[in-house]
Amino acid sequence: MTKKRVFSGIQPTGSAHIGNYLGAIKNWAKEQDEKENIFCVVDLHAITLPKDPNKLKENISETAKIILASGINPKKCSLFIQSNRPEHSELAWILNCYTQIGELQRMTQFKEKGENKKSVSVGLFDYPVLMAADILLYDTDEVPVGEDQKQHIELTRDIAKRINQKYKDTFIVPEPKIKKETARIMSLDNPRVKMSKSGNSENSFIAIRDEADTIRRKIKKAVTDSGEKIEFKPKEKPALANLLNIYSGFSGEKVEEIAEHYKDGGYASFKQDLAEIIIQALNPIQTRLRDFDKDPGYVATVLAEGSQKIAPIANTTLSRVKKNLGLG
Repeated sequence: MTKKRVFSGIQPTGSAHIGNYLGAIKNWAKEQDEKENIFCVVDLHAITLPKDPNKLKENISETAKIILASGINPKKCSLFIQSNRPEHSELAWILNCYTQIGELQRMTQFKEKGENKKSVSVGLFDYPVLMAADILLYDTDEVPVGEDQKQHIELTRDIAKRINQKYKDTFIVPEPKIKKETARIMSLDNPRVKMSKSGNSENSFIAIRDEADTIRRKIKKAVTDSGEKIEFKPKEKPALANLLNIYSGFSGEKVEEIAEHYKDGGYASFKQDLAEIIIQALNPIQTRLRDFDKDPGYVATVLAEGSQKIAPIANTTLSRVKKNLGLG
């Protein structure tokens, strides 16, 4: 039986946080034996907003380290840097010619990131088309995404179907795969927004490299809802629901079971246990990260080999598209 091909991309933002890990990377590692996985550090997406070149290079390396330290085996998967494969940019231009301006104007993330800015780049506006190119380039069957990215996958599907109607058998139309519970880990100080390193405070997120005492302090300070009863009610108690989702993501237990266990305990004991579960889960990842810090050449080799491994797929797809469209 042929394995389904999965494409996943992650922006190089430096030291990833537990939202990145639970929402994406942990599941990548879990399913790498079941599917053909292609993982990409999407550095071209990162420059839609200005970046310091040296810092961007550091972030690319750090992101690759975290992916590998989280259990991704380069012998089972392909890991590479987006800008090392020019096919992404070339296919994005072609897809642009089959994308409507109105479709991009409706993208929620563009509205959020462009809000209150005097000017925004074309790259930020066109971000979803490059994302579509990333996915379609590898004849992808499944795309693991959070709820906030589902709109982009729907656009990808629409573009692929539109081109397939004109030129048959050009693209595989991918399916989004969303893990509901941990797909969107929210900020520790504002459960209405997604966890991000660009939050208002360093207490809004837990970084993969955070030390044990830092994790304990951040969880202790994490906002909670009124009352002391532990119960999973996302609409009524979004802050507590977020902490329960984090607990579930690291422990593997269902949120309802966790809530039942702590129903008579109150927030303090629940938070103490949550902090220790996070620390315990991150410890082996942090150990491997320290090993990679001592041997940066290993990570560079993995990325180079990953780029070479997926090159035939990218070249075949792009050649098929250009042939079907009459290019070249």
